[in-house]
Amino acid sequence: MSDTDTNDTPDPEKTNINIRITESFLDDIDATWEQEGFNSRSEFIRYVLRDAVKHPAFTRESWKEIATEEHKLRTGEGDAISSEDVLARLEQDD
Repeated sequence: MSDTDTNDTPDPEKTNINIRITESFLDDIDATWEQEGFNSRSEFIRYVLRDAVKHPAFTRESWKEIATEEHKLRTGEGDAISSEDVLARLEQDD
């Protein structure tokens, strides 16, 4: 797997952008895209950005809560809840 897109023929529908992030954050991104089965770093970042644009109702606080609960589940500190409960909670925030 490559961490960059290596297509020699540029896609006229796509534009390159540059961002500055810390090396440690880049390490986290690289570990995540590989772990989640994406083909490249670029593919993963496009997916994340598309998701953020298509679902703006998720605030930063919502994502923090999701991450906290995921951490609790992975460490055995939390209880699993059904997808119906998750949807109900999200609808209450609207």
